[in-house]
Amino acid sequence: MTRKEKATDLFRQGYNCAQAVVLAFGDLIEVDEATLSRMSCSFGGGMGRLREVCGAVSGMSMAAGLLCGYDGPETGEVKADHYARIQTLAKAFEEQNGAIVCRELLQLRQKRDEPTPEKRTAQYYKGRPCVELVGSAAEILEQYLTVDSNGKSR
Repeated sequence: MTRKEKATDLFRQGYNCAQAVVLAFGDLIEVDEATLSRMSCSFGGGMGRLREVCGAVSGMSMAAGLLCGYDGPETGEVKADHYARIQTLAKAFEEQNGAIVCRELLQLRQKRDEPTPEKRTAQYYKGRPCVELVGSAAEILEQYLTVDSNGKSR
């Protein structure tokens, strides 16, 4: 199963967009699944349905930090390199999907949404691109992790 397939399956199980992406990389991260799920649970719906940065993008960034990030009070090149990594991932997502902001991806007019999530029905999945967005984020990160900037496998 690819990371994309795993992420979309997790989303269909009911995990939010951020959780689905983070958990799709759980086998590579030295943190238990429950902690990963709780760590990422606030970022669904563009952070608690505020419709800001897409939860799939947030999940991709969290997983990238856990897999490739730094763990000290960095102020120099290490931090800049990681921020460049996140910008590269976000740019790839935006190029594939047209935006990184939830409300833009969902074509919503209002900035914030009610905190209660919608029921996951067939109609929900039919009208929302979220499954595809989760898959896109997982696929982008998986490709990033396996290919360096020169096109060579890592």
